[in-house]
Amino acid sequence: MYKKYLSVLALALIAAACVSPEPFQSRFQTALDGAHRQSGHAERDRFRHPTATLTFMGIEPRMNVVEISPGGGWYTDILASYLDGALYAAHANPSDARPYVVRQLQSFSAQSAAHPAIYAGVTLAIFDPNNKRLDVPKESVDAVLTFRNVHNWVGSNSHTAAFELFYDILVPGGILGVVEHRGAAGMSPEAMHESGYMSQEQVIEIAGSAGFVLAASSEINANPLDTANHPRGVWSLPPTLALGATDRQRYLEIGESDRMTLRFFKPER
Repeated sequence: MYKKYLSVLALALIAAACVSPEPFQSRFQTALDGAHRQSGHAERDRFRHPTATLTFMGIEPRMNVVEISPGGGWYTDILASYLDGALYAAHANPSDARPYVVRQLQSFSAQSAAHPAIYAGVTLAIFDPNNKRLDVPKESVDAVLTFRNVHNWVGSNSHTAAFELFYDILVPGGILGVVEHRGAAGMSPEAMHESGYMSQEQVIEIAGSAGFVLAASSEINANPLDTANHPRGVWSLPPTLALGATDRQRYLEIGESDRMTLRFFKPER
C-alpha cells in the first residue's frame, strides 16, 4: 500500500510541475487588495499563499465553487471577489448551537450585509456530514475546496461521508482541492484529531476511497520550521497561539503550520 502511494505521489509531483502559468493575476490581486477583507486577514497571506494555492488548484473565475467549512471566511472573502461563477459557503447547520458555529454564521451574515456587491454571488449552504447532508445540487459545481478541516471530520468519524458528499456534487472531471496541516506518516486517528495534524497518505487514502484520483501535490504551503510536535498541537502556532505568553515568540517565529496542498479530480464517466 505504501509503495502504491509513493508511486502516486511521484506522478503527482510531475503533474504539479506542469501547472499552467497564472492567467488571472490581476483578478487575484484585486481580491487580495479589497477593502472588504476582514481585519488581520491580509497579514496571513504570507503563510497561506492564496494566489499560488488557488492557481495550483486550477480555480478560474468562470467556475462554480463550493467552499467547505469556511470558518471565519478567510478564503471566502477572496473567492467572493475573484469568482464570476457561483460560490457556495457550506457552513454547519444553523441548528448547531455550539459557540464557534454561531460566531462563524454571524460573521458570514455580517460580511454579506456589509459588502453586498462582493457577496452577490455567494449562497449559504448547509454542510452536515454526520447526517450526510450538503445542500448543493448533485453534479452542479466545478470545484470543491476545503482548508484545514479534514482532521475535524476524522475526529467525528464523518470523513467518509464528507468526501462522498463532495464527490456527488462535482461534475465529472471536477476538482477537489485540499489544504491540511501535515503530520508524520502513520499517525493514529486519535493523534490526528488531538493534534490537528494529519498524515498526507491518510488524506489521499480517504479521498481515494470516495472515488477521487490524485492529480497533483504541491509544497506551496510547506513550512520546514514546523515540527508538528507541540503541547497544544497545531493550535500552539499562529494564529491561535493557544499557549498564550508561553514560548509565544518562538511560535511566532515558526509561523503557521506545515501544510499539504492536494488537488484531486472526479473521473469522467
